Amino acid sequence: MAYKLFLLLEKFLMMLPKSWRKSFFVSLAALGYYASKRYKKVSFQNLDFAFEGRLSEKEKEEITKYAFKNLALNFLHAMELRHMSKEDLEKKITIQNIEAVKKVHNEGRAIIYVTTHYSSWELGGASIGAFIEPLIAVYKKMKNLAYQEWLLEARGRFGNISMEKTNVVKPLVRNLKQGLACGLLIDTNISPKEGLIVKFMNKSIRQTSTPAYLARKFNAAIIPVTIRTDDEEHYTLMLFDEIPVEKTENEAADIQKATQLQADWLTELITKEPKFWFWLHRRWKNDHPEIYEK
Repeated sequence: MAYKLFLLLEKFLMMLPKSWRKSFFVSLAALGYYASKRYKKVSFQNLDFAFEGRLSEKEKEEITKYAFKNLALNFLHAMELRHMSKEDLEKKITIQNIEAVKKVHNEGRAIIYVTTHYSSWELGGASIGAFIEPLIAVYKKMKNLAYQEWLLEARGRFGNISMEKTNVVKPLVRNLKQGLACGLLIDTNISPKEGLIVKFMNKSIRQTSTPAYLARKFNAAIIPVTIRTDDEEHYTLMLFDEIPVEKTENEAADIQKATQLQADWLTELITKEPKFWFWLHRRWKNDHPEIYEK
């Protein structure tokens, strides 16, 4: 029943002018900022830890407010993608450094897009599928299966295929062998049994080693990708040059080095424009739980 009501709300919102629809979600974000002491606190804890207390209270407030706003805008974008044409999306997106992808394609190699919860990740994933190539996007199973179905439908609008992360390695291998692309997030909290220890924001943390492992084994290319905006209407899909994965006699060292290079890329990205990252997530909770106990 609740899901049917939600779909009715979606239908109503999509009938409204775009500016009204955006104002509705921005208002929800503002309400969330003032009502959710828990996630506001998490953001401040993350910022204090990552920037070692160098940010002022005003800077932390501005970044946290935008984190709430950005989450709401991603929800809005997922809703709009469900009703959007490729032509509509094209009006919003500019692609930067497509040459990095063309180079890999000319070599006949598959691409592993590594990405992050940064700015409009929903538009970013959709834009890769619509204008570059369809990809297999790995996701974590959600508690609300009805919402999961709704969201995956939005993400599959332009040809992307979503796969739940449990036992996903074999399907990824099969598709990489066929030259198909995949997309992997590298900024989510993972269990102590997963990943490798790297330096991220100058702090030790576990990060998934799957991109480096797959790239090394199957001669695929790791291409970092993210998206940003200046006006929240037009977005730049930023493709970065390939992160090299060496293939020496020391497999573990090769994977460690390539995984660290991904963390370095993400650190530089966030340090340059921190407001776009998803600070509401307890990224360091497994490796540095003490920062959330304050």
